Formats: sequence, structure tokens, C-alpha cells
Amino acid sequence: MSLIVKICGLRTVEEALYAAQAGADAIGLNFYPASPRVVSVEVAADIAAALPRGVWRVGVFVDMPRGQIEQIAGRVGLDAVQFHGAEPPAACDGWERKTIKAIRVSGPDTAGAAAAYDVDYLLADAHVAGQPGGTGQRVPLDWLAGFARQRLILAGGLTPETVAEAVRAVRPAGVDVASGVESSPGVKDPEKVERFIANARMA
Repeated sequence: MSLIVKICGLRTVEEALYAAQAGADAIGLNFYPASPRVVSVEVAADIAAALPRGVWRVGVFVDMPRGQIEQIAGRVGLDAVQFHGAEPPAACDGWERKTIKAIRVSGPDTAGAAAAYDVDYLLADAHVAGQPGGTGQRVPLDWLAGFARQRLILAGGLTPETVAEAVRAVRPAGVDVASGVESSPGVKDPEKVERFIANARMA
């Protein structure tokens, strides 16, 4: 299975198209109001409509009510929903789209709790108190030993310089990046996006 490369927190059609042209398999649209990468439903719909077929449109949600997520997913045309808050396993069940649960990895025992989630993918992100994600902090790779590689998406502190090493060490199903390819919070750097994708693919 080829590596899934997800570029998260895109805020403009231009950014999303560049990521897709550079080879991204998935783009993340952030609907968490406190994030510097948040987009409106209207902008997200424009981005989703502009993307070529085959690129996953992933909505990122933090503890949002199910009905509201379903409404946004339908309006935007999402292929997948990513739960990035404290959602219990039951909240991630029964969706018609692909499901991703972000797990804030705080130690080597985190994998045991993560196994309770019946989702398509588990996204391993660094645990930073008070922040659901997007911090740029790295996850110690030895803490990922208990995760099933076929549904593991590695995130947290990846950059164009570190992604190849991480992929070789972990062999995850996918990698996810937001801050690691930005020139400033919420602003993607096209050159970094291109290098990240190329280096991830070469690993």
C-alpha cells in the first residue's frame, strides 16, 4: 500500500490546488474556531469543489455535535471526517464517510486506549496540554510500537527535513503535516509543501 500524504489546515483554493499538484493524497479543512487554520464552510466548499477527483477532502472537527458535522460534511462534500478532540469511541461510529481519530500520544501505553476506536485511521499527534493539535511537537517514535501500522497516520512535528526518517522508522499508512510546511501560522509555503511530499514518497 502506498503512503498517504495529507496536508492539513489549508485555507485557500490556491494552497489546496498546489498541494494536490505536488502529489498530496488528502487535504485537511479545519473547522475548529480557535485554530489559526480555521476555514468557513463557504471557503471549504470552494476548496473542495476545486480539487481534482481522487484527493480526499478531510474535515477536521474538535468535539463538535454530530448533527453539525454531518451538515458541514454534506455542504462541503467531505470524503472523510477527522475527530481531533476528546470524542469517545461511540462518537466515531456509524459514519458513511472515512473516519480518522486523532490520538494525543502521551506515552507508550496510549496505543491500548486508541484500540477502542473503530475508525479507518488513527492519527498519532503529540500531547500538548490545552491544545488539540497543530503544535509542531514531535511524538517519540518508540511510543508508537503498539499501533497497527495499516491504520496509523503519523503527525506531530514532521517537516520536509524529518519526514523521510520518520516514515522509514515507523512505516505508517500515512503522514500528516500542518505547521511543518508553513511560513507563518496558517500560511502554507509552497516550496516546503513540495519538498515534504517528495521526501515522504522517497522514504
